[in-house]
Amino acid sequence: MKEIILIKNGELVLKGLNRNTFEDILIKNMRKSLKDLGEFTFTKSQSTIMIESAEDIDLDDAVDRLKRVFGIAALSRAAVAKKDMDDIMNVSREYLEDELSLAKTFKVEAKRSDKKFPLKSPEIARELGGFLLSKFNHLKVDVHNPDVTVTVEIRDNYAFIRGNNIRGAGGMPVGTSGRAAVLISGGIDSPVAAYMMAKRGVELVSVHFASPPYTTELAEEKVMELLHRVARYSGPITTYVVKFTEIQEQIRNNCPEEFFTIIMRRYMMRISEIIARHQNCSALITGESVGQVASQTMYALACTDAVCNMPVFRPCIGMDKNEIVILSRKIDTFDTSILPYEDCCTVFTPKHPKTRPQLAAVEEAESALDRDALIQRAVDSARKTVIK
Repeated sequence: MKEIILIKNGELVLKGLNRNTFEDILIKNMRKSLKDLGEFTFTKSQSTIMIESAEDIDLDDAVDRLKRVFGIAALSRAAVAKKDMDDIMNVSREYLEDELSLAKTFKVEAKRSDKKFPLKSPEIARELGGFLLSKFNHLKVDVHNPDVTVTVEIRDNYAFIRGNNIRGAGGMPVGTSGRAAVLISGGIDSPVAAYMMAKRGVELVSVHFASPPYTTELAEEKVMELLHRVARYSGPITTYVVKFTEIQEQIRNNCPEEFFTIIMRRYMMRISEIIARHQNCSALITGESVGQVASQTMYALACTDAVCNMPVFRPCIGMDKNEIVILSRKIDTFDTSILPYEDCCTVFTPKHPKTRPQLAAVEEAESALDRDALIQRAVDSARKTVIK
């Protein structure tokens, strides 16, 4: 029995004249995701994309990967039948036997794209529903909340039969909304922020700040593992690791302690913006949430953003910690994020940080540093890798 995968692309249907461009990028991303599994063909038809394998491939792995591709609202495995009611009924019984045997209730929906087919949609549903009831006599019909919805789609050349849809990752295809650089730490928040922006179609570049010997190689490996987990959704992530030790030591030696974290964050933003522009990014991304720590008050964030000349996206800004943790568990980054390896954000943390810093006071405190030279050496130290 021939089996295919049907993709429902959700909000892309709203894109009007640009819809083909969005769908082409989605297909490119799906093709990359499935590349090492074998050869697949992709066919667009109305709001559905049909995926066929040229080989006899178990589709379990393919479906598992496609569930993480942004731009897919829902997907389903489907059997191919001839455009003949007898064949449709027999294929439905065989293909959905396991699913229907475990269900208590079901309903049948029919979609007749080929108007030349002799039966209309309600007639197809009625005839197939009666047939399945005769073969699975434990079933009852429930049109409102069935355990299984059997769907028949009559297309130009074939009929497709499928059971319940599988929920997709949603969002927009990565690459349709430009590029942005995410400041990635080893914590819980920044991987979630990266995931959320990738879900809106943003292609990710990442910047990580390391402070050896205060931070270890294990801390860096932890960040790389977090990026690998995000990359299962976002696709490849070009990553820069920046040596930040000199800047932090200079801040410690020359600036008031209460401003340590604010000044550190300002330098991180300046360096990240330089790297972002080099990578043709149009924005920065951080994992900050208002009020979560002293450096994330509205006053502190205003001082941080004052050094930026490109937009800063903070998708976690209105979320509480529990909401962020729930999402980190969903994308499988939480257990890695809580591994006990220090990142540079915890180095030289002030005992009493300023929660309502004034920009003028921060700039005055920062004036003791040789800013341009420090930034240039940090940028020159950046080590590039690509996380796939």
